[in-house]
Amino acid sequence: MSIHLLGGGRDTSRCGDLLRPFVREARARAGGRAPLIALLLVLESYDVPTLERFVDVLCAAGADAEEIRIEAVIEGEFFDDSVVEVDAMFVSGGLTPAYLNAFANIRDAVRSRVAEGMPYAGFSAGSAVAAGSALVGGYRVGGIEVVSEDAGEELGEVAVRDGLGLVPFAVDVHAAQWGTLSRLVAAIDAGLVTEGVAIDEHTALIVDAEGAETVHGTGQVWKAEAAASGVLVRVRRA
Repeated sequence: MSIHLLGGGRDTSRCGDLLRPFVREARARAGGRAPLIALLLVLESYDVPTLERFVDVLCAAGADAEEIRIEAVIEGEFFDDSVVEVDAMFVSGGLTPAYLNAFANIRDAVRSRVAEGMPYAGFSAGSAVAAGSALVGGYRVGGIEVVSEDAGEELGEVAVRDGLGLVPFAVDVHAAQWGTLSRLVAAIDAGLVTEGVAIDEHTALIVDAEGAETVHGTGQVWKAEAAASGVLVRVRRA
């Protein structure tokens, strides 16, 4: 089973296509019965359009509505252990620091379930928090702007915090659309992380159980790592 990291995007059909392998893995995990897929959301307030949007994305990926279990909390609240008792987990998008905070009590449980073979998919914030060292936002490093303040996730200085630990590299999202590759490069240059990926919208990086990586979708995955000469960036496409 795999970890599916999506860089975001507003097109329901295109995002659904990227999640079809995730839904297939959920069905395989469930065996002969209908799978149970947890849809995790952290909302500013009860937000029906956002709930419906991500349900629609999963349905576009081939899931039936009755196979989706919505687990929604309000910013400042926490997910509990029951959310991991499913066949697969899809963590949606929103304010990244709030998502990471919501996992505070169940990070180890999520990591254990994924290690046991539970497929995990992240969308935007859900992808960023999957990292061991999660780049959760910010737009300055040492007081110098490295990305637009609009992409700062309500943080000033770029912040790296303990994430879910599902992948060994940092993850940034909306790369080409929000210009976040520069934040990832600056974080590596400053020693906040040693390596990471910045994923474009409507693009997915899939990491299988053996650690092999594949890129899907219409954009690119920008891989960056510390090098003797500074920061080395490579581009990967589907």
